[in-house]
Amino acid sequence: MRAIARWALAALLVAAGLSHLFWARKGYRIVVPDWVVDHAPIDKDAVVVASGAAEVLMGAAVIGLPRERRRMGAIIAAFFVAVFPGNVHQWRTGRSAPMLRTDRARLVRLFLQPVLVAWALWSTAPDSHR
Repeated sequence: MRAIARWALAALLVAAGLSHLFWARKGYRIVVPDWVVDHAPIDKDAVVVASGAAEVLMGAAVIGLPRERRRMGAIIAAFFVAVFPGNVHQWRTGRSAPMLRTDRARLVRLFLQPVLVAWALWSTAPDSHR
């Protein structure tokens, strides 16, 4: 079960990352909080590109680096925690993004974040029979 969940997590990360880099890039720039670019020497497009690249790399690493699986799970979970303030900002401001065009969808997305964190940690934990 963990292996299936891990592969699904990897696929989700790679797909999300590619969407940040290509077809949904403009939509994601809309939801980057202004305070991010006000306090860092980076623009919104660079934030989207960096997060997309990170997602692709994490998705590949969780499968391609089996010895680092547990560490990758922690890194992915931390990434999901790190982007949560942006999700809250998106919900509070009502900004639409790909697949998040309604207030309800944006609110549900907030409750999905802890599930993603748990998924990352559980799917990368060592199997109990080892």
